[in-house]
Amino acid sequence: MDAQLLKTFLEVYRTRHFGRAADNLHLSQSAVSARIRLLEDELGVTLFSRERNNIQLTAAGQKLLRHAENIVTTWNQVRQEMAMGEDGPELLSVGAVASLWDIALQDWVHWVYKECPEVGLIAEAHGAEILVRQLLEGGIDLGFLFDAPQLPELMVAETIPVPLIMVSSVQGLSPEEAVQTNYVMVDWGTSFAVSHAQHYPDMATPRARVGLGRMAKALILACGGTAYLAKPMADEQLRKKQLFQVMGAPVIERVAYGVYPINCGRRSIIEKTLSYFSAIQTGSRWTG
Repeated sequence: MDAQLLKTFLEVYRTRHFGRAADNLHLSQSAVSARIRLLEDELGVTLFSRERNNIQLTAAGQKLLRHAENIVTTWNQVRQEMAMGEDGPELLSVGAVASLWDIALQDWVHWVYKECPEVGLIAEAHGAEILVRQLLEGGIDLGFLFDAPQLPELMVAETIPVPLIMVSSVQGLSPEEAVQTNYVMVDWGTSFAVSHAQHYPDMATPRARVGLGRMAKALILACGGTAYLAKPMADEQLRKKQLFQVMGAPVIERVAYGVYPINCGRRSIIEKTLSYFSAIQTGSRWTG
């Protein structure tokens, strides 16, 4: 099966739109449609239900999705390993939720490059559900998530605590005032959502809900508002008084976890790269 067909399938699934998928893949819309038809013909199934602008996976499409991501990831890894030759570094396939790449993992990547010359990296961003599935099915070697999966097949290691603070474009607001107007709800994971609901049971419906902290920061800087952000992400704007910490609002601590399969053949390399996090911590706090 052509990996390009699967990449096209995944892009249509992610965008739910043939035209946007075509733009992202630098193809014509007719080429994208032709690839999907070819894949459907090869498998003998219909992958998408198409009703006006509503594109959804069929039951067969859902089954393919569970495997397509891992096939594409593995194929990319094989291509990179072949390109590096027999004496090249051993590749470690790493996935993380996008927010962790933004606030915690860039320095880790730099450290791995400097201190682990025998290791090459393939880095991806996915949602937590996809990351867990890829870990279980061998699509990636190491995942970073906010909510640790409780599964016997996976090892879980705490990496760094991430303090989330409430910040606003307006100085002097109380927490109760801040969550009532132009509040942006950031998806920092399930545990955060539970804690947030306990602290603010009577808050108004958020003006916006976003999946990334940097999206929330950009929004409130441009248009005004309030959001919970990782402290290192907001430090510069706090110093410049572009944003203000909402005094009295509780700091909600999250922990980032490194997760990898118990039977992973690269376990020694994974544990070496994870040693970075114990080295940078002083006590139990992360200062960024």
